[in-house]
Amino acid sequence: MRGPTEGDDVRGRTKVMIGAGAALVLLGGAAVIVGPGLYADWANDAAAQAPALEASAAPLGDTAALDGEWAVAPGSVAGYRVHEVLRGEEVTVTGRTEDVTGGVTVEGGRITAAEVTVDVESIATDEPPRDAYFRGNVMEVGTYPTATFAVTEPVPLTEGATDVDLPGELTVHGVTHDVVVPARVAADGDGVQVVGSVPVTFADYDVSAPSLGFVRVDEEGAVEFSLLLERAP
Repeated sequence: MRGPTEGDDVRGRTKVMIGAGAALVLLGGAAVIVGPGLYADWANDAAAQAPALEASAAPLGDTAALDGEWAVAPGSVAGYRVHEVLRGEEVTVTGRTEDVTGGVTVEGGRITAAEVTVDVESIATDEPPRDAYFRGNVMEVGTYPTATFAVTEPVPLTEGATDVDLPGELTVHGVTHDVVVPARVAADGDGVQVVGSVPVTFADYDVSAPSLGFVRVDEEGAVEFSLLLERAP
């Protein structure tokens, strides 16, 4: 039997790039068929709203009562928001996944540790061709399947407040940078909800924003999340 060679690897990468390019061509074709303006309206209507606290959420009470271990619960979501220009039309695109895991430690009314992991491969938009390009050519999920955020400094929680800044390390596409995530924290029943958004410049994470003539994506976007936390068993 013949083992894999460098030529095999090059051909494999070429197939991925061709497939990703074809996916974007299909996406551009859709805009031609229905008209750029109608397509932009449809795409913008499909974009998810920015993460926000649930109507049932309330400002934190006694923060010391939050001490303990918390786990990311079902119903949590994370993803991205980007702006693109498709055949001259402004389009907002959001990708989302509920495949989010992690945990938070609270001691003395402070977040002393927290780490969240997002399965990048499962992030999806309203357009499968766009998703194929995002996963294969942009994010290279075969090599970098997840993105993570980890808090690096204790974060005090304040009774009656919802706004909090989370200093930490964001790892995307295998590249890690220090960031400060503006977030909102609130009690929701027996659990806690944390929502936020952090701007990212794609080049900082060795990610190239697509630009194929008929579609151009801005060099900056945002990572967004809405986490539901429950007491860890």
